[in-house]
Amino acid sequence: MESKSTTGPIANELGASQSGELPGADTSAVAPVVPTREALVRLRPIGLVNARVESDFWAERLRTNLERTIPHGASMLEACGNLTNFELAAGAEGRYHGAEGDGGNPAPFLDSDVYKWLEAVGWTLAQEERSELRPLAERMIGLAARAQRPDGYLDTFYQVAKPGDEFSDMEWGHELYVAGHLIQAAVAWKRGLGDERLLQIAERFVERIEAELGPGRREAICGHPEFEMALVELYRTTGERRYLELARTLVDRRGHGLLGSCRYGARFWQDHQTVRSAPEPAGHAVRQMYLDAGVVDVAVETGDRELLDAALRRWEAMQFSFTYLTGGLGVHHQDEAFGAPFELPPDRAYTETCAAIGGAMLSWRLLLATGEERFADMIERQAYNAILAALGPDGSSFFYSNPLMQRSTIPEVLHGIATTRRIAWPRIACCPPNLMRLISSLPDFAVTADSAGLQIHQFMSGTFSATIGPGAVSFSSRTEYPWDGVVDIEIETSIDEAWTLSMRVPSWCAKAVATFADGRLSGEGRDRIEIRRRWKQGDRLRLELDMSPRITSPDPRIDAVRGCVALERGPLVYAVEDADMPSGASVESLELADSPNVRIEAREAGESGEMVRLSFDGRLRSEAENPWPYRKFGPAMTRPSEPIRVRTLPYFAWGNRPGRGMRVWIPTQA
Repeated sequence: MESKSTTGPIANELGASQSGELPGADTSAVAPVVPTREALVRLRPIGLVNARVESDFWAERLRTNLERTIPHGASMLEACGNLTNFELAAGAEGRYHGAEGDGGNPAPFLDSDVYKWLEAVGWTLAQEERSELRPLAERMIGLAARAQRPDGYLDTFYQVAKPGDEFSDMEWGHELYVAGHLIQAAVAWKRGLGDERLLQIAERFVERIEAELGPGRREAICGHPEFEMALVELYRTTGERRYLELARTLVDRRGHGLLGSCRYGARFWQDHQTVRSAPEPAGHAVRQMYLDAGVVDVAVETGDRELLDAALRRWEAMQFSFTYLTGGLGVHHQDEAFGAPFELPPDRAYTETCAAIGGAMLSWRLLLATGEERFADMIERQAYNAILAALGPDGSSFFYSNPLMQRSTIPEVLHGIATTRRIAWPRIACCPPNLMRLISSLPDFAVTADSAGLQIHQFMSGTFSATIGPGAVSFSSRTEYPWDGVVDIEIETSIDEAWTLSMRVPSWCAKAVATFADGRLSGEGRDRIEIRRRWKQGDRLRLELDMSPRITSPDPRIDAVRGCVALERGPLVYAVEDADMPSGASVESLELADSPNVRIEAREAGESGEMVRLSFDGRLRSEAENPWPYRKFGPAMTRPSEPIRVRTLPYFAWGNRPGRGMRVWIPTQA
């Protein structure tokens, strides 16, 4: 038995002991990302059917997704004309239905929302049969089959609205982006249900794309990356290496000016520098995340260390100076893009939901490649904050943009992509079905396997199993996380040989202790706790994570929140809303007291379900009459203040009560 921390640099060790076939590696796992046996990765997904999440925080979200969000998505895809477009492409009479973008032109990527919905259903049905979803999915699959042209082409925007213009607008046409989401839906149905209908449709479309843009063909790339990571998964599913070669070709083409410069510059679509040389994330945040997810996939399947190092370099730069406290990504509203380093204003944060989802997808791939828990830390931060905040507790209302502050006096905005409250379906609806597929596959993030044992990355109640060496091992987990830091683990099945159970110690945790049921100390650690032994059925282990509240201060280079602090506990970022301020007061008037006395309040039921709140001592500034909002620096700047006790709530739960004001960062002085 031993306990140790093993996180460290990986770039020079990648795959050092991972050549050839890994014992226990399951290349048929039911999961969105399944590296081949030859891939240079340290960890393997155990798959959704081997990760049964039940009766906890995430189980409730999975149930809401299944019973409310996914059915709501089907209704909206019908109502908004996405399905009608497939009928038109199949020969029906009518005009293309498309949400118009800011330029007044119909959006060309609406097919992708149908495919994301189908992917969500594929992962869901793999875990639980739901008869009510089958007819909806069958109709959509049938529509896609009928809409596909004899030559394999399938994109309703070009088939209906712009016939004859296929592959003519690589900058804004999104054809490969749409094809990528078709592939990912096809992979979900193949892996999860053994259904190859979508896979056959996807392969025919890819064959048409290869004929136009493949190696040795026309040198072009898509303005919106996504196709690259989908192609790698298609290779992993079918064994057809030409899909991997096409993905590598597209990755290496980027950065050579093939897309030209748009009004936002070539950085917008990451075409300003090659993938191998770009030092930091740039441009449209979702595109950067999807691009680097594909870069990692290509790198581990081809053994390209330089390519992986490039993705790692950008991820590290992103974490250090481009990421919001919530894990949100992207500052600018106009171009949905990263700004300059440390340009992270809370009230003007764009932080598109899809960008946080893409960030989690990238971090998951880097976690599999390296085994480093810092990537699991980022997934946790984004899942509990930037991603979960986008979905209302009703399961059918959504934020597209997720700011860290909303002013009390802001006009009500219920249309567009920067609404002041969640709405049933945004005009550009990429985020809702993206949430559906992410939540459907979320249990896959919890546990991984390697030849030595199992690794717990995300703390969920359920049963988790995998094949290790000569047989199957499994354990059950019970926890009230994120409200409580206790995780109880019991071995359900084991093998005669020793194997390692590894548990992540989150970076926010000051102390973590693991003990056996008899009270014997089994380990302490900072990055992870590892216990190697001959486990037996019935062995019990308790992991205790220190979840004391934290007062977090920003890097002083983040000018927009200099002199402010935020409250955190466990994986959760906390916020203050107008609804918890004294009558007539707003969050703009709030300051932190010199001795805030932060306390954990009793667990309670709220508009967003059960939650644990924090409270602190603050000051309420008086807002004196002044015709000019600037004053001479000095004592006159200090305005009278009234002491108050302020309650906070988890950031993900904001926006469900009357009052518009909300803030995460709290000033410490006038």
